[in-house]
Amino acid sequence: MLRFQAMSWIEVASHIIDMLIAYALALPIGWDRESATNGGAGLRTFPIVAMASCGFILIGIGAFGENSPQLAQVLYGLIVGIGFIGTGTIFKSSSEMRGNTTASTVWVTGAIGAAVGFALYDIAVVLSFVTFLTLRLRKLNT
Repeated sequence: MLRFQAMSWIEVASHIIDMLIAYALALPIGWDRESATNGGAGLRTFPIVAMASCGFILIGIGAFGENSPQLAQVLYGLIVGIGFIGTGTIFKSSSEMRGNTTASTVWVTGAIGAAVGFALYDIAVVLSFVTFLTLRLRKLNT
């Protein structure tokens, strides 16, 4: 059965703003990864992962309510799905393993988006800042 919910423009604007915040908080991480990888996840991937993660949380809240146990299942699926995406960035050869940092930052980026979706902006900002700072420390040591 198809059903439509009445939404106010304020609610729509709030969702758009949340997704843009998630996008913006992931952009510096994507910028760093773009310069560190050769054709892997980069400037487009990280903001999209954050925005999509935020979107999935907002969909879960809209569909099940803020205090629903089903929302935990949405978050679980998000964590596992992003882990799967991150795994695709890890490459192993006989002598080395590459992509661990990119894989972990894909995961953190999903957490940033989820935090914004849950309106936990302080957590999202700290995750973004500390991740970007950690990535830049590597550059200072070289």
